[in-house]
Amino acid sequence: MSHVVRAALVQATWTGDTASMIAKHEEHAREAARQGAGVIGFQEVFNAPYFCQVQEPEHYRWAEPVPDGPTVQRMRDLARETGMVIVVPVFERERSGFYYNTAAVIDADGTYLGKYRKHHIPQVKGFWEKYYFKPGNIGWPVFDTAVGKVGVSICYDRHFPEGWRQLGLNGAQIVYNPSATSRGLSAYLWQLEQPAAAVANEYFVAAINRVGREEYGDNDFYGSSYFVDPRGQFVGDVASDTDEELVVRDLDLGLIDEVRQQWAFYRDRRPDAYEGLIAP
Repeated sequence: MSHVVRAALVQATWTGDTASMIAKHEEHAREAARQGAGVIGFQEVFNAPYFCQVQEPEHYRWAEPVPDGPTVQRMRDLARETGMVIVVPVFERERSGFYYNTAAVIDADGTYLGKYRKHHIPQVKGFWEKYYFKPGNIGWPVFDTAVGKVGVSICYDRHFPEGWRQLGLNGAQIVYNPSATSRGLSAYLWQLEQPAAAVANEYFVAAINRVGREEYGDNDFYGSSYFVDPRGQFVGDVASDTDEELVVRDLDLGLIDEVRQQWAFYRDRRPDAYEGLIAP
């Protein structure tokens, strides 16, 4: 049975400060709402530059509490204003010395539903994330929102199939994957991994990437954000690899049951045969 959700995502260039970055995303959200969207997601640490290109203590200043910090509270107001579910990725400060790469999920009435903390933390040139973030420790939650069951995976998490599967087992219908990914080896994987995850787990994926050059390091973020359906097919065009863009697409959640009846991956799984997967 058809059940269409109009969904949005934003790939944005860094403005130079948090206030203008938040304001820009608010305008994108309002435009998405004018187009009838019921859910929107932003890119990784959307209200800051991608500071992980360097390892400097000054960048802890971007962190704030979740949900009580100013950004999430402002996004709660925006959700109430627009009537949209909002996925809000920020640098979370839990307490002194405890920092996470986090996404808050806010329902269409402004209710804070909870958060996801990035599990897999890279530490390679240009992506010095272990300097800033502890690994996620609150599982793979799926949030029951006004548009359906929404999960989150963040950037480097996408290279690890176990998280995608756990989100599917937890009931996800749409998974938002906010990212900060630069040109190079990952460009080929960008249009391979999320469609493969959507097929293997039979849900929709919103793949969001930053776009443009920023003030820290020399990474060139290539955008190319998209929605992909449970058959692994792009929903509409992939976004620009150079320009900021708001992407709004219709997702027929009825396709999930249709695909799961045709390709019964959940029925045919063999968890009894996978004990080796949890070996260190």
